[in-house]
Amino acid sequence: MAKIISIVNQKGGVGKTTSAVNLAAALGALGKRILLVDIDPQGNTTSGYGISRKNLTATSYELLIGSCSAAQAIIKTKFQGVDIIPSNINLAGAELELAVMDKREALLKNALATIQENYDFIFFDCPPSLGLITLNALTASDSFIVPIQCEYYALEGLSQLMATVRTIKRLYNPYIELEGVLLTMYDGRLNLTQQVVAEVKNFFPKKVYATVIPRNVRLSEAPSFGEPVIYYDRASRGSESYTALAEEFLKMN
Repeated sequence: MAKIISIVNQKGGVGKTTSAVNLAAALGALGKRILLVDIDPQGNTTSGYGISRKNLTATSYELLIGSCSAAQAIIKTKFQGVDIIPSNINLAGAELELAVMDKREALLKNALATIQENYDFIFFDCPPSLGLITLNALTASDSFIVPIQCEYYALEGLSQLMATVRTIKRLYNPYIELEGVLLTMYDGRLNLTQQVVAEVKNFFPKKVYATVIPRNVRLSEAPSFGEPVIYYDRASRGSESYTALAEEFLKMN
């Protein structure tokens, strides 16, 4: 039975999609069966795997509103061990539709129940907000990973995220736990980076991954070629970091 994990931070530009795309690929390359569910209307995880967002008839939008099954929405990627449920701009209007549906917080959980046993891990790439779509992801998840960029406003808004998780834990999903905090855009030469790392470790004691994700040109380039970085440039620092993260993640699971 798959462990379900949300990759979540309501702040944009923190490396959330980059981490979803590349952690999934690195785990797949290590022999795990991965389902990556793109629930961000921007669909960047989808295009990061080389899948065109045009003409998709079964996406996470159709899955959420109940017009297709999980099995119908899954696309087998050309990368080892990774399947994906894609997303496109149709998902942008889903919040309004979900608001009037019964048990709206559990739609994603119920939709994935039929295929959960086919995978080792299921990851959600969440939108940069704490709306109904993210609520669905956290209700369905066993745990969540929070990517945080090593920059001045790193912890801004995180107290709001943790308050949201506490509410979800109380009302909908008593079992959800923090999987780990991932430091992204890391540059060890900067004093600010060291300050942010210390602050984050203070905020999340014993939950910060030892592996950090550096600023890396190859990581930025890979999405435009529709490939995770371990396939785009295996020797790059970005590739090595996500492989190390996958290995660290597996030791904890």
